[in-house]
Amino acid sequence: MLGAMTHLAPSHSGPLPAEMRAMRIHELGPLDGSRPPLRADRIATPTPAAAEVLIRVHACAVCHTEIDEIEGRTPPPQLPMTPGHQVVGTVVREGADCRRQLLGQRVGVAWIHAACGHCPWCREGRENLCPDFQACGRDAPGGYAEFMVVAEDFAYPIPERIGDLEATPLLCAGAVGFRALRLCRLENGQALGLTGFGASAHLVLQMARYLYPDSPISVFARSAAEREFALQLGAQWAGDTRDAPPCALEAIIDTTPAWLPVLSAMQALAPGGRLVINAIRKESADQAVLATLDYDRHLWREKSLQTVANVTRQDVTECLRLAARIPLQPRVTPYPLEQANEALLELKQGKIRGAKVLRLA
Repeated sequence: MLGAMTHLAPSHSGPLPAEMRAMRIHELGPLDGSRPPLRADRIATPTPAAAEVLIRVHACAVCHTEIDEIEGRTPPPQLPMTPGHQVVGTVVREGADCRRQLLGQRVGVAWIHAACGHCPWCREGRENLCPDFQACGRDAPGGYAEFMVVAEDFAYPIPERIGDLEATPLLCAGAVGFRALRLCRLENGQALGLTGFGASAHLVLQMARYLYPDSPISVFARSAAEREFALQLGAQWAGDTRDAPPCALEAIIDTTPAWLPVLSAMQALAPGGRLVINAIRKESADQAVLATLDYDRHLWREKSLQTVANVTRQDVTECLRLAARIPLQPRVTPYPLEQANEALLELKQGKIRGAKVLRLA
């Protein structure tokens, strides 16, 4: 639930420790339970650069992108790397050029650690497409640690009514889902579908019910437990990936790492319908599914497909405001930092109910 009782904010006064705990990736490889992907390290507490802030981390949600990173489906990080990009904490130090007066404030950190600020995409407010942006937890150390630094411009004040643990999935799963929902161009009363029902989709469903109260929502998920969870949160129908929904859908958001849901979703779209893929990578193991692509069933009649390339600062800011207004009810399962390997493996195995969150404070 949401509420001040879940605020974990420690004091930002006093000296900082010279070293901190961190869970770091030291080598890439399959996440199959044969070896822990992360190692518990003690490393130097970072120092913020001139335009950066230092954050004492309270909590960091676990994302499927971390699995993609560990298994080599994203551009490789410089190892060893501290992952994590759904971070909530308190600003405890500011660089000399910081001007936003965030010291002592509770802030969040999302996928983008920094962007160039000068390219055409940055100038349009689409820094998620900046060719030189740095990803938090991949190109710069992230939130699986007691402290982290981030560019001041990419730190987001957290509304008071949202707790620390509940705020973490809003910074990626929620914000990316918010962007995907906006790209659907849905009108109230039009039918929406969601494929997969993990951290992102369970938040999108709640947003959609608030923004489009007359729109029926269908959920496609392999797990019976996930389908039941979707119905509990207000979905009108829930079925397996290959099942036919009760009506053709004007828009569908795909949150899975697989290809089969894409084809099934395209078949379930109404003429002129829109599929928005909210996934940073698709697993290559089931690419053979694409051989069954049929123009008449999947693409014809002006159906369209669009991908989401993570989030902009505007997406994160608007998502947090919406979450506080609804108020959104993220479901979270907390783990201590040292159990990050366990949380990642459970996520890979599909043991999902909302979001998994590492709790540090």
